[in-house]
Amino acid sequence: MTEPVRLSLDAAQDLVARALLAAGCSPDQAAITARALVAAEADGQAGHGLSRVPSYAAQAKSGKVNGHAVPHAQSVSPAALRIDAGYGFAYPALDLAVTKLVQLAPTMGIASATLYRSHHFGQAGAHAEKLADAGLIGLVFGNSPKAIAFWGGQAPMLGTNPVAFAAPLPEGPPLVIDFAVSVVARGKINAAKQAGETIPEGWALDRDGQPTTDPDAALAGSMLPIGGAKGAALAMMIEILAAALSGSHFGFEASSLFDGEGPPPDLGQTLVAIDPMRLSAGAYQDRMAVFLAVLGADADVRLPGSRRLINRQRAAENGLLVPAALYQSLQELAASTA
Repeated sequence: MTEPVRLSLDAAQDLVARALLAAGCSPDQAAITARALVAAEADGQAGHGLSRVPSYAAQAKSGKVNGHAVPHAQSVSPAALRIDAGYGFAYPALDLAVTKLVQLAPTMGIASATLYRSHHFGQAGAHAEKLADAGLIGLVFGNSPKAIAFWGGQAPMLGTNPVAFAAPLPEGPPLVIDFAVSVVARGKINAAKQAGETIPEGWALDRDGQPTTDPDAALAGSMLPIGGAKGAALAMMIEILAAALSGSHFGFEASSLFDGEGPPPDLGQTLVAIDPMRLSAGAYQDRMAVFLAVLGADADVRLPGSRRLINRQRAAENGLLVPAALYQSLQELAASTA
């Protein structure tokens, strides 16, 4: 088989869940994680989508990820939570964080949650979007294993460290801004590897510091930060907000997210939820209407993240095209035993 396989969203979610169940995950962990990975694929974020399943399954099988973890929330103040992901997949803990913040933020005006003993958290924007769907402004910060050098250094030390922002709008879906501080997310390189494709020059360097189009060489080397020194500084800021603030591993301490070897990565995430109507004394919606009117006056301008909505609608109508090699791998994983 060489042609891509088209799957409905439900069929893709079922296949991923069966692969994770076969790797030893609980039904809840498998279902929640499958839903998040398929949603990322549908939004056009293949690096956070189905290409992650083989490495997720390998980590569950080896015990690097606790496939039966149940997240727990601890209140440390009226507006702040610490959530223990239990070395499981991050998505159940993130869902718990969002649920709690949606309850707290309208009362307190602003609320935050830090996650520890966590894992790869996928589309940062998806978690922020859930907060915005509840009428809140959402900020999400997360660190990842070392991939970017300190500015002026040679060895990878900082993660690609995604940051996301989402804000409710007077009408329609929220504004979502989501990006990694590398030129591209590391997951896109892994997705290219899974698909047997090369990567564009300018994404990464090999272990000798030379530009490369080989995804294997890029994964063994380092990622280039956006904006040079400013991007490297932003990676450092997010490292502190996600890892130091949650008591988690820094990128240079975390194990790989792409294999089943070593201890749990023990990554961290921080979520902040703001009630915009409370903090603006009720002016938020009117001010956003003015902002959007000015933005919409230029036909060449589009809201960041709007492409995800087009991709999402297309996937809902037509399903997902899964590369043949990846589909075969998913089928084999679903038929295996832990």
